[in-house]
Amino acid sequence: MSEELISGRRAVVEALRAGQVKEVLVAVGARDTQGLRAVRDEARAAKVPVRATERQELDRLAHDHRGVVARTVGGRAGRTQMGERDLATISFGPDALVVVLDGIMDPQNLGAAARTAEAAGAEAIVTRARRAAGVTPAAVRASAGALKHLPHAVVANIARALGRLQEVGFSVVGLDERAPHTIFDEACPDGRVAVVIGSEGEGMSRLVRERCDLLVALPVKGRVGSLNASAALAAALYGFVLPGRVVASPRRRR
Repeated sequence: MSEELISGRRAVVEALRAGQVKEVLVAVGARDTQGLRAVRDEARAAKVPVRATERQELDRLAHDHRGVVARTVGGRAGRTQMGERDLATISFGPDALVVVLDGIMDPQNLGAAARTAEAAGAEAIVTRARRAAGVTPAAVRASAGALKHLPHAVVANIARALGRLQEVGFSVVGLDERAPHTIFDEACPDGRVAVVIGSEGEGMSRLVRERCDLLVALPVKGRVGSLNASAALAAALYGFVLPGRVVASPRRRR
């Protein structure tokens, strides 16, 4: 199993909560902020050692670490990562939400999308294995640790993965700026829903678009023609998917 490094206080806290940290490194002389106290508290609760480390060493390990780096276990053992076949075996809830990213290339966008998906109660995310951003330390940090919580299916073929979700009762909704109707014109399907976001430049591929049960656009009133992928996902989830569904009470953090 390869080792992964996570930097940044919020991301480290979430990785600790996910039980995936084996050691926390804190810069010597780091200011005792609320964020750093949260790191120490979570490490204590998880019985993970915290080691004071020279800032130069942290600089070598991670960029923009803000005084905290965590060593985690990488690979499949280090996160709840799945393959395409696993999608047909998961015990999804009756109103499950899955977020599907068709070719997101920017790790920051991947992380931001995962953070939004996790906050909205998604039960999994799906991404492409090739020509897409991987779960790098930058992506984990941008996700504020959400990528350490969300089950994550990395698949070779997004259209085929959507077919597997449809087989277990999912309606597939694609965000497409060329769709004839907006999220305000259509109702979100009941039951299990998979929301698909295309790549930053090209959007969804043709086969993925054809696999969708419903295509909707976001209404754009300003001069900017579109939102970036993670912002579009947030708008779709909170403006289209969640309003008509029963939303559980906010989850309590330890």
